[in-house]
Amino acid sequence: MTHLPSPTYKSREKELIPRTLLLGMLALALSTLAITSFAVLTDRPPVAQPQAGAVKREMWIVLQGHDAQAVTVRNTDGTVLLDLPHGGFVTVVQSGLATERRKHGLDPLSPVRIVEYTSGRLAAEDPETGWSVELYAFGQDNKAAFERLLDQQQ
Repeated sequence: MTHLPSPTYKSREKELIPRTLLLGMLALALSTLAITSFAVLTDRPPVAQPQAGAVKREMWIVLQGHDAQAVTVRNTDGTVLLDLPHGGFVTVVQSGLATERRKHGLDPLSPVRIVEYTSGRLAAEDPETGWSVELYAFGQDNKAAFERLLDQQQ
């Protein structure tokens, strides 16, 4: 009597990632490592970074997170600009800033600079840690949340 495999049996070979694909992924990773190492060892200056341009308008604000969603935005004198129970993108920026400041052992309630450049760039910059985020890169709605803050200043 011969034993036949059950109809639900799959060949193990068909489940594996093809060897050629694995070798290609390894080659890509090693190439990236080699290029990056070369750039670091030769002190190659960074390229493809956005130009700062002239400052069109700026504002210093304090971002105070309360939980996973709530955030309060204050002026540097302590007046409340926004109290958001569901801060959306503002909460995301506050969380990233708080994490960076925690890494450096700094006060999470220090002011952060929101700056709009004549080139159209909009960024949040923390001079204490060197952290920054390009706010315009996250879509028009997210950029608009910080543009409204700048509009309040005028």
